[in-house]
Amino acid sequence: MNMSPRILVTGGTGTLGSLVVPLLREAGEQVRVLSRHTRPDADGVEYTAVDLLGGAGLDEALEGVHTVLHLAGGPRGDDVATRNLVEAARRAGTVRHLVLISVIGADRMPIGYFRRKLAAEWALSDSGLGWTVLRAAQFHTLTLATARAMARLPLLPAPRGVRWQPVDPRDVAERLAELTLGTPAGLVPDLAGPRAYALDELGRDYLRAVGKRRPRLPIRVPGKTGRLYREGANLSFDGQTGRRSWEDYLAEHAGGAAARA
Repeated sequence: MNMSPRILVTGGTGTLGSLVVPLLREAGEQVRVLSRHTRPDADGVEYTAVDLLGGAGLDEALEGVHTVLHLAGGPRGDDVATRNLVEAARRAGTVRHLVLISVIGADRMPIGYFRRKLAAEWALSDSGLGWTVLRAAQFHTLTLATARAMARLPLLPAPRGVRWQPVDPRDVAERLAELTLGTPAGLVPDLAGPRAYALDELGRDYLRAVGKRRPRLPIRVPGKTGRLYREGANLSFDGQTGRRSWEDYLAEHAGGAAARA
């Protein structure tokens, strides 16, 4: 490449990253993508293998970078990886904007994943650099995988009061590209899907799509977690709404869903 990319994207080869990176390229940006494995550069995208949890190679990856879009995540270590990334961004001296994808309810739900996302948010807000955080609802991809897993059981679990507000990852990608190309905005309005669904309703939708039925098994989620779910702490009706519905997404993927049912 003739010049160093101004934007670095972690998790750029994942579900969300594979949608965001092309949007950044369409905007004329060259992009450096951090991934777990080495791969050849292509189409204005430079790939760099870095272990975010270990931190090795981060300083080199951030050379010349002005904006960091942090999408990499998993069931464990989000807080550690984000702190490592933020510390390296501060050392780089060129980074002016850190952008993070988080989850709606990160500041309320007493669940490990949510708490680690909140700690990642704090790492950005305490960095001394410009930052933007977008909290999103569960993606349609995760919703479909969850519904498929539920449908494999002899009884369809129906946790009372547990609702999801699934959002299409394409809508999230479009919003993140806009935020990444913009100026630091702090905690921006949440992004959720057009409506909320009881968790077993999502399962029933999937079963209909694959031509199956299951008896419902009502379940009460106990403790503080159950109470907060029933209060809708993981939902957002005051933020922004994605354009693509769960029903539309399921219709698009019903053929593949049926094949794997």
